[in-house]
Amino acid sequence: MQDALGRIFTDIDFASYQRFFPDIQRLLAELGYQEDKMVSRLFGESRMLFHDPVYGRHIDIFFDQLRFSHRLPLNGRLEAEQLTLPLAELLLEKMQIVQINEKDLIDTIMLLREHAIGDSDAETLRAGIVTNLTSGDWGLWRTVTGNLALVKEFLGRYPQLSADDRNVVTERVDEIRRRIDAAPKSFAWRLRARIGERVKWYEDVEELADR
Repeated sequence: MQDALGRIFTDIDFASYQRFFPDIQRLLAELGYQEDKMVSRLFGESRMLFHDPVYGRHIDIFFDQLRFSHRLPLNGRLEAEQLTLPLAELLLEKMQIVQINEKDLIDTIMLLREHAIGDSDAETLRAGIVTNLTSGDWGLWRTVTGNLALVKEFLGRYPQLSADDRNVVTERVDEIRRRIDAAPKSFAWRLRARIGERVKWYEDVEELADR
């Protein structure tokens, strides 16, 4: 599906715990990667960006949280999968981007086509992680639900997808949305919902890919 949708990967994202910051910084320097000092100054010890001067690759590393339009905590979650972020966090990494682009929508379509919604992390998108975060943060809820609607809208733009592909992704988006809607919302969520979009609900994100 990646090839069919024309998805080309240009960088590598990693996540770790902040306590490993100096070890990772030293390792990548030894491997010949160049640290982007401006990014390090902007984000402190929560994010680093490295460039490979030979092959032009970028390595983006996040510590303790994914920080884009919203902040997604990672403490205690990196052990759930051996090689990647847990699937719930992979979904939220894409769905929490306010100005989402087509490649992130394609990534989400591929993710939902291959993985069912469930209540564990074992090759399953653990819905409880999504509902717990969106039920406590109205801003995150607003962004995630809006982007889930965009995923369904974009499905019709890709003739490479079979009818079965589109049906499976649609059903899984609907299942996530049902669970989000059914989850009890926190008091803070309900207060923020009264204000709605009159006040900005997200952080502005600087695009770092072309640095």
